[in-house]
Amino acid sequence: MAFPSAPSALWSVSLLTVLFAAAVHTTVVYDDDPLQPVTSDETVSVGGTVTLTCRVAESDNSSLQWSNTAQQTLYFGEKRALRDNRIQLHRSTSTELSITIGDVQLSDEGEYTCSIFTMPVRTARATVTVLGVPGKPQISGFESPVPEGGKVTLTCTSTGSKPPARLRWYREDQELEGRPDIVEGVVDDPTYNVSKELTLEVSRSDDNALITCAVDHPSLAPGDKRSEQTLRVLYSPNVLIVPESNLPREGEKFHLQCLGNGNPEPANYMWEKKDGELPPLAKPDGAFLRFDMLNKSDNGVYLCHADNGIGNSQGEYTLLVQDPTAMSTSSGVDHAVIGGVVAVIVFILLCLLIVLGRYLIRHKGTYLTHEAKGSDDAPDADTAIINAEGGHSGAEDKKEYFI
Repeated sequence: MAFPSAPSALWSVSLLTVLFAAAVHTTVVYDDDPLQPVTSDETVSVGGTVTLTCRVAESDNSSLQWSNTAQQTLYFGEKRALRDNRIQLHRSTSTELSITIGDVQLSDEGEYTCSIFTMPVRTARATVTVLGVPGKPQISGFESPVPEGGKVTLTCTSTGSKPPARLRWYREDQELEGRPDIVEGVVDDPTYNVSKELTLEVSRSDDNALITCAVDHPSLAPGDKRSEQTLRVLYSPNVLIVPESNLPREGEKFHLQCLGNGNPEPANYMWEKKDGELPPLAKPDGAFLRFDMLNKSDNGVYLCHADNGIGNSQGEYTLLVQDPTAMSTSSGVDHAVIGGVVAVIVFILLCLLIVLGRYLIRHKGTYLTHEAKGSDDAPDADTAIINAEGGHSGAEDKKEYFI
């Protein structure tokens, strides 16, 4: 223990602390004693900062003092007694002494004492609990893809926790039931190593599934520390045959494609025609079966076998070759719609022509009727003709004068 240079009074106080230490346990504490110090227990994680507060209800000008687990004086009033820069004064008044300890280590755990030097000396204790923060979990046991139906055992391990951490397994967001945690103490260290196993019987639905190991501990927020492992599962292919067109026509080129969904992807394909040989113009080309020119004799059921080394599966497709003039149902529907639209337009045009014709005929009759006005009152035929052709004024205008 090393002390900085301090006045002799400070040394005297430290000596008094030692002399009265034996009397601490015999001190009578009264609940209504205004000079009795009051403290509280604290919990902190390794590397964190803890604040220790000591208060009294009233002050008689006696100084408060904080001591560590080894009964070394940390602060006496506003004066620091122990050379440790992690320990700082937080607040000092006549009724309160608060200090902080930063970068807390496991060795800082224990019982701290607050004393007030009255007669008799009054004390209070505060227990500091230091949590060992567990390390990030590590997953082992998965080195290579697992065949469908096989089993895989994963082990999750986390070190340095205090108290012992709990480990949890998840598949995506669903928690899985693993074996009980295995807790092992560490020699010359108050922390623990924890491991947990998980055994899975895998299916093809587990391919690319995300398996997570998460640490549950008071020093951590949920999900703070976790590790993930992606499973790879080997399984035989599912086979599907896809045609180039849904309306294969006689005389056209055409092909079928064999899709094999497996892990790994199929490397070998074999084509055959059910109940017969492949047509002469049908040429296998890996995952494709190509027809240079379709013929109705090509009709039948075609099989594709796909092999990926894990298993062999087959798919089938029934080929029905259509006449060259065959129209697809969708084309027929399109033509019917277009014909209906054209018929409606023609009908509207005919209606417009009829209305326009009636309008023109009606207005032409009105014009002829106005032309005849004035001829009814004429005294003779010549005058009536003149009036019908434009009236008297017009006739006067058309007179010719000869000299």
